[in-house]
Amino acid sequence: MTEETRNFGTEVGRLLDLVVHSLYSDREIFLRELVANAADATDKRRFLALSDEALALPENPAIRISVDKLAQTIRIEDCGIGMTKEELADHLGTIARSGTAAFTSQLAEKKPEDRPSLIGQFGVGFYSAFMVADKVEVISRKAGHDEAWEWVSDGKGQYTLKSATREAPGTTILLHIKPDAEEFLEPLRLETVIRKWADHIALPIELEEDGAFKPVTEGKALWRRPKSEISAEEYADFYRHVAHQFDEPWATIHWRAEGTLEFSALLFIPSSKPFMPVEDVRASKVRLHVKRMFITDQAELLPHWLSFVSGVVDTEDLPLNVSRELLQATPVLDKIRKALVNRVLSELKAKAKEPEAFKAFLENFGVVLKEGIYEDTGHAADIAGLLRFESTREGSTTLDEYIARMPEGQEAIYYLAGEAGHLKTSPQLEGFAAKGFEVLLLSDAIDAFWPARLGTYKEKKLTSVSQAGALFEAAEADETVKSLCEKLAKALDGKVSAVSASTRLQDSPAMLVAAEGGPDLAMQRLLRRAGRPVFGLPPKLEINPSHKLVQALATRESVEDEAGLLLDLAKLQEGDLPEDPAAFVRRVAAAIAGA
Repeated sequence: MTEETRNFGTEVGRLLDLVVHSLYSDREIFLRELVANAADATDKRRFLALSDEALALPENPAIRISVDKLAQTIRIEDCGIGMTKEELADHLGTIARSGTAAFTSQLAEKKPEDRPSLIGQFGVGFYSAFMVADKVEVISRKAGHDEAWEWVSDGKGQYTLKSATREAPGTTILLHIKPDAEEFLEPLRLETVIRKWADHIALPIELEEDGAFKPVTEGKALWRRPKSEISAEEYADFYRHVAHQFDEPWATIHWRAEGTLEFSALLFIPSSKPFMPVEDVRASKVRLHVKRMFITDQAELLPHWLSFVSGVVDTEDLPLNVSRELLQATPVLDKIRKALVNRVLSELKAKAKEPEAFKAFLENFGVVLKEGIYEDTGHAADIAGLLRFESTREGSTTLDEYIARMPEGQEAIYYLAGEAGHLKTSPQLEGFAAKGFEVLLLSDAIDAFWPARLGTYKEKKLTSVSQAGALFEAAEADETVKSLCEKLAKALDGKVSAVSASTRLQDSPAMLVAAEGGPDLAMQRLLRRAGRPVFGLPPKLEINPSHKLVQALATRESVEDEAGLLLDLAKLQEGDLPEDPAAFVRRVAAAIAGA
């Protein structure tokens, strides 16, 4: 038997080192690459058999994988087109030389519907085998040929070629597993990898167990099938598989984009929250496939504010053997991301026309959706238009409905952000109620941030009621009240920036409002609780001249203790805590005792 030893192509040492140590961050990727090659070779043979019956595939073609723990090997077999001696040398002996690429170029003049779906590339990807193997043997027999050949290499610069025996056309790859990769000799580990990376390619994959091969994949890509052929039960089953959820999907988005960029997408929106708080799940759960083969679930195909969406995107416009790291830099993904966001928003807009069903969605994911207003200014207005808010007039309202109800003379959309239990009783609302102005009541933590980022909606400025002092005329206070304001300002020096008589308070004795140009009060509370510095002047204290408590204080010479109590009362009404709870209790006790 003649055996030839040949050198790899130019710069093989550097390139192999790149593939094995740098190109891929996950060692298990080797199985994806080799299975992709096998599936590709089978598709190639199926296509060529259309014009040459002698190349027809055997009945029930599949990719078969077996493990020999004693010999420490993994065997991957296919019944694909196979390779001749020179094709082995050409495709496996030259780094980044792609048999699929050459084959595809031959089909350039064919119509798209006449071409097979080729998912693997004999090129860089094949060498990922050396991440887990210190020796790789490839035995291949070209369909239509009687002779088989064996290619062997340890990946260190040379390979050997010799005549071999194989009963049927196809390719067998034998991996001699490294000691530090013995985990892949466990069939259960291999099955997990196969299901993760190649669960839905169109060719069945079988794994040997107790001397018999059993299927570990279904061999069908649901997202590539016409919607008319898929039942609701099939959609639900796939949703539970890809999202790791147990509920029914609230929305199913299945479409194929065609044109300059082609991809299939099957996305799901859950009907219930995941077990983990949805605000903590920041990463996109949409899996990227290339030509049916799973590439990564870390391509960030959707932004954080759509992290509740799960599913699959499958494109023909990316090479299969590109790493997760390199994927981030490709403009193709940017175009796909943009298309996905627009499609999901379109679905949500359609669903929003069913108020009751959409209410349930917002209860589950409205908080996450609001993050998009803050993070994604390009879609902020679209997102804001989808949301519903509690208000002082309606149980639930959209911004458009709010604007439609605005009375003559109202120029802005007013909102109050804070703790849910304190919003409706906030003294901030008293002046707005007197004017007949509706106020949105925002109780989520993110509500302290997004209105300022949005700025305006339909040319109406969003304004916090704690920053709307200009809406009310300054009070004409008598000398007694002016004197009280001066005393309170002196007693509260450093804690408030000013004290003034209020024209918007009706029932409460006092309230805090944001200083001119300062952050909203809800924002200030969040910053303090997070241990972050609050920039700008302290808030202002407004007092109600007609309230009995204020009138009683106006008659006193000293208001040192009462000033602190008044400030703490104003804080409590806004859902904030007194700066010194013990001192507050003492002041209240003294006030009651002196009453």
